[in-house]
Amino acid sequence: MKKKLFYLPVFCALIVFLGGCGGPSVNVTRTEADTVTDLSGNWNDTDSRVVSEEMITDCLSRPWLGEFTGKNGKKPVVIVSNIRNKTTEHIATQTFINDLQRELINSGKVSFVAEKDIREALRDEKYDQSMNASAETMKEMGREVGADFMLFGSINSIIDQIDRTKAKFYQIDLELIAIETNEKVWIGQKKIKKIVERKKYRF
Repeated sequence: MKKKLFYLPVFCALIVFLGGCGGPSVNVTRTEADTVTDLSGNWNDTDSRVVSEEMITDCLSRPWLGEFTGKNGKKPVVIVSNIRNKTTEHIATQTFINDLQRELINSGKVSFVAEKDIREALRDEKYDQSMNASAETMKEMGREVGADFMLFGSINSIIDQIDRTKAKFYQIDLELIAIETNEKVWIGQKKIKKIVERKKYRF
């Protein structure tokens, strides 16, 4: 009987411990979308937004824009190509492309055409309309607006680490190229450096 009473508190403590380890405790806090949240030190939404804003502002302040509008009497038509991720981490480059497109369109200084996969979908729709839609509502093939410039880019990174301290360096390179002549009319570069320190676990 005494032996059973001795093991009873131990058994109860074990049940409590296992119950506490049964599942992860999750605490979710909503915050504003533009709040800076650097948790891991990796490329994040803040980097994408800030870099796109700064680089497009620089791009549209350079001589190529005034030279084109003065010569042609219209706004240049721009398209964004793929942004290459040359880092070792996963980066949602489409989000960065969307941020670049938003800054270009909202500037009001350039016209913009859809990227390749969207243009192909639109062509499929126009072909379908040519077979099935009425003549009054059918959209014609061969009336697309051709782009004058294409924006190319890449994201590179360098990591330097000692013990629990890591330095993460990102370099973003963008180039705006005239499609007809292959002339590079603007080259932009943005650098980001983050210091990430891992805290020691305490028991």
